[in-house]
Amino acid sequence: MLDKYVTSMAAIRIISGSIEIIAALVMFRLGRIDKALAVNAMLAFVGPTVLMVTTMIGLAGIADKLSWNKMIWIGCGISCLLIGILKK
Repeated sequence: MLDKYVTSMAAIRIISGSIEIIAALVMFRLGRIDKALAVNAMLAFVGPTVLMVTTMIGLAGIADKLSWNKMIWIGCGISCLLIGILKK
């Protein structure tokens, strides 16, 4: 039997991958660079959101096995990732 946290994380990643593939097909269909850039800009929001949601689900699944100190370090690492991704 699959763990509900693993199933949730995998399902979100499958949905995210499907959104990426659909966006690529939309870019091909539109055939214009300005429209493709607009679609790409929308995807820039999806990636970090999926990262945060899947990480939160995973942390909820192992929260009872981690000390608060380790949770703080994980939170700092996630913050650094998001700052690196989103900072312009």
